Amino acid sequence: MSVLEDIQQGIITYKPPLVKQACEQAVAQGMGPREIVQEGLIAGMAVVGAKFRRNEVFVPEVMIAARAMHAGLDVVKPLLAHSEIEPVGTVVLGTVKGDLHDIGKNLVAMMLEGAGFRVFDLGIDTPVERFIQAIQENKPQIVGMSSLITNTLPRVGETIEALQQAGLRNQVKVMVGGAPVSQSFADQVGADAYAADASSAVEKAKELLGLA
Repeated sequence: MSVLEDIQQGIITYKPPLVKQACEQAVAQGMGPREIVQEGLIAGMAVVGAKFRRNEVFVPEVMIAARAMHAGLDVVKPLLAHSEIEPVGTVVLGTVKGDLHDIGKNLVAMMLEGAGFRVFDLGIDTPVERFIQAIQENKPQIVGMSSLITNTLPRVGETIEALQQAGLRNQVKVMVGGAPVSQSFADQVGADAYAADASSAVEKAKELLGLA
C-alpha cells in the first residue's frame, strides 16, 4: 500500500495518529504538499463524505474523520506556506444573530474543508456587520448562513438585504441551511442555494462555482 493510500485509510478508518504518521512519511519521501493534500487527505474525506451521503456513517464518524484530516494538515501546513496550492474556493460561514447552535454549521465547515475549500467560520450569533466585515476582508465566493430556530429566520433575509445595501451582494453567492430552512424560504429571501445537510452543502458549493 502506498503512503497516499495509508493517508486515505487513516481518514476512512478514523485514525488521526495513522494519518499524522503517514503524512510525515510522505514528507520524508519528498512528496509535494499538493499531492499529499489532494490525493491523500481530500481523497480520504471524499470517501467519508460519500458514505455520509448514503447514510452509511453519521455525524460522530465524520467529525473524527475531519480530526484525522486536520492531524495530517498540521504536518503539511509548514510546506503549504511555500507552495502554490490554491483552494477550490473560499467560503465565509456563520450562524445568524440570535442563534447559538453550531453542530450543523461545524459539520458543513469540516466537509467543505475536506473538499478543498478555504473556510472562514464566524461561529454562532453572528451579527450582520460581522458577515460584511468578513466578506470585505476575505473576498469569498460564497457566504453560508445557518439558522436552526424559527425565530432567527428573519435574520437570514436581513443579512442578505444588508449585503445588498453594502454593495456586496453581487460579489458573493449566498447559501442557506438549517432545520427550519427550506428551498421555498431560500427563494423567498433571495439566496442562491439551499442545502439540506452537510454533504449537499459541498455539492451546492461546487455547483455555485461551476465545479460540479
